[in-house]
Amino acid sequence: MKNNLKKNFIWNMIGTTFSSFNSLFFMIIVTRINGVNDAGIFTFAFSTACLFYVIGIYSGRTYQITDNDKKVTDSDYFYAKFLTCLLMLIVSLLFCIIRGYQLEKFMIIMELVLYKLCEAFSESTFAILQKKDELHKVGKSLFMKAICSLILFCIVDYWTRNLILSTSMIILWNIIFILFYDIRNLKQINFKLEKVNQLKAIELVKKGFFAFGFSFLTLYVINAPKYAIDVLLTNKYQTVFGIVAMPATVLILFGQYIIQPFLISLKEKLNSNIKDFIKLTLQISGIMFGIGMFCTIIAYFLGIPVLELLYGIDLRRYLIPLLCIIVGGTFYATSFVFSTSLTTMRHTIDQFIIFVISSIIATVLSYFLVRNGKIMGACLSYMISMLCLLFLLIIEFFIKVKKYRGESHD
Repeated sequence: MKNNLKKNFIWNMIGTTFSSFNSLFFMIIVTRINGVNDAGIFTFAFSTACLFYVIGIYSGRTYQITDNDKKVTDSDYFYAKFLTCLLMLIVSLLFCIIRGYQLEKFMIIMELVLYKLCEAFSESTFAILQKKDELHKVGKSLFMKAICSLILFCIVDYWTRNLILSTSMIILWNIIFILFYDIRNLKQINFKLEKVNQLKAIELVKKGFFAFGFSFLTLYVINAPKYAIDVLLTNKYQTVFGIVAMPATVLILFGQYIIQPFLISLKEKLNSNIKDFIKLTLQISGIMFGIGMFCTIIAYFLGIPVLELLYGIDLRRYLIPLLCIIVGGTFYATSFVFSTSLTTMRHTIDQFIIFVISSIIATVLSYFLVRNGKIMGACLSYMISMLCLLFLLIIEFFIKVKKYRGESHD
C-alpha cells in the first residue's frame, strides 16, 4: 500500500480539483460563446443537476468504503447505485414536468442530469478501486472526464452555438469512458458482479437515508436563491447571480480541502481528550473564518475586475452583492467544520433536523428578498441563511460536547 500512497494522493487531488471546478469553466465558456441569456439557463440547469446528483450518489463513496458489515458486498452497493440513479432520473423528470419548462430548458436540464448521473454511477466503481488501494486510477478517471468534457464541450459549442448538442457530446464521452476505462479497471482487480439481492440493495438505501438527507439539504440551502430567481426573475439575473456566487463556491471547496487532513486527528482527539477535540474544532473554524475574511478584503479591491475579465460582462454594480456572497460563503465554510465535528461524533440525525430548519429559512428568505431586491436580495438571503446555519450548528456542537463530557465523567 505504501507504494501507491504518493500517486494516490497526487492523482486524487488533481482529479478532484478538476472535477470540482468544472462548473466554473463551463460557466465561462457558455457566457462568452452563447451570451447572458443562455448562460442563465445553463447555470440554473447545472446547479439543479448537481442537486439531483446527490440522489444518485446517495450516501456517498465514503459510506461504502467505511462499511464494516461483512454481510454486505460491493455488488450490493452496485445494485443500490442502480436504484438511486434511477430515482435521480425519475425525480428530475418530475421536477421539470411540474415546473413546466419550455423544451430547450427542459432538454438542457435533463442532459446535465444525465451527465451528473454518469458521475454518480462511477462513484460505486471508484469505491471498489479505492478499497483496493487504487485511488490513483480514480483520480485519473476524474481528471480525464473533466478535462476532455471541457475541451469537447468548448469545441462543439464554439462551432454550433447549440447547448443541447454540446451537452449531448459530453454525455456520450462519459459513457464511453465508463465502459472502456472504469469498468476495465474493475476487471483488472478481478471484481465480478454477484447475483442481484434486491432486499440488501433496498436495505442499503434505507441505511444511508440520513447521510443522504443532510447532503441533499446542504446543497439546497446553498442554491435556494437560484430557485427563487428561476421563479421570479429572468435568465439574465440567473447568469449574474451565478457569476457573483462563483467565488463563494471556490471558497467552500477550498474549505473542504483544508479540513480533510484533520479528519483522523478529530477522530483521535474525540476518543482521547474531548477538550483537545473542542480546541481543534475551534482552531480549524477560526482558520476558515480568517481565510474567508481575507478573501472578502481581496474581493473588495480585485473581485469585480477579475470576474469581468473572466466572463466578459459589466459587473460594476455588483460589488456589495459580491461581498455579501463571500461573507455568506465564509459562514458556510466555517459551519462545515462544526458539521464535520458533529459527524465525527455520529450526530447525523440532529444535523438533518438543523438542515431541514435551515432549508425552510433559506426558502422563505430567498423568495421574499429576491422578489423585493433582485440580485441584492438573492445575495442577502444567501448570507443570512448561511449565518443561521452556522449559528444552529455552533449551538448543536456545544450542546453535544457538553453532554459528551458529562457522559465521560459518569
